[in-house]
Order: sequence, then C-alpha cells, then structure tokens
Amino acid sequence: MRLFTQSLAAAILTTGCYLSVPTVSVLAQSPPQGPAISAPDLSDRKLNAAADALKRVADLQKDYRQRFAFAEAEAPAEKERIATEAQNEFTKAVTDQGLSVEEYVSILDAARDDPGIGGKIIQRILPSDR
Repeated sequence: MRLFTQSLAAAILTTGCYLSVPTVSVLAQSPPQGPAISAPDLSDRKLNAAADALKRVADLQKDYRQRFAFAEAEAPAEKERIATEAQNEFTKAVTDQGLSVEEYVSILDAARDDPGIGGKIIQRILPSDR
C-alpha cells in the first residue's frame, strides 16, 4: 500500500510539473521576474502553498480535460474559450495560495531537480493517516 501511495504522489507531482508547461509558454512571452527559487529559499509556507496549489491544479486539470474532450465536437472558438478559462483557473489556484505563477513554476522545477524538495512536497500532498 505504501508503494501505491508513493506512486500516486509521484504522479501528482509529475502532473503538476507538466501542468506548468502552458504557464511557462505564456511567461516566456514576458521577461523573467527574478531568479529561480533555490532550496534554501523554500520556506515551509511556500512548500505548503505549492502543495495546496498543486492539488487544486490537478483537480482542475481533470475537470478541464473532460470539458475539453466534450468540446472536440464543438467549434474551435469554444475550445479556445475553455482553454483560456482553464488557464485563468490554473493561475487563480496558484495565486490564491499566495504564490506568483513564477514562484510556483520555480518551486516545481526545484522539486523536479531536487528529490529532497520533491519529497517534502509529496509529504504535504499525501494524507497524514498513512
């Protein structure tokens, strides 16, 4: 059971990293706001916020993936509207946790590159009644 839980957490974390890709492409159009976050810069508050945002974004992704699948038969304008709405909701999920999109992306990048940071986020995502 523990292996399943760890696999689930890894899948959620990976999903979060991939979810940040559309945001990164939008951010690439504007100049960077600051340096990437390094391990020493990650407070418990930021890790908690990133984990909460990641859970919310993963839920939103499931919802919008279904909505987008149903829109396949719709006009291209409807698909565009849904994609824009999803992007706005993803951004809101992050900013509601007190993070900028840039901070969120930097934290996910750090989690991907540093197993210690990734582990800390996974611990926050998993239910505490393991």
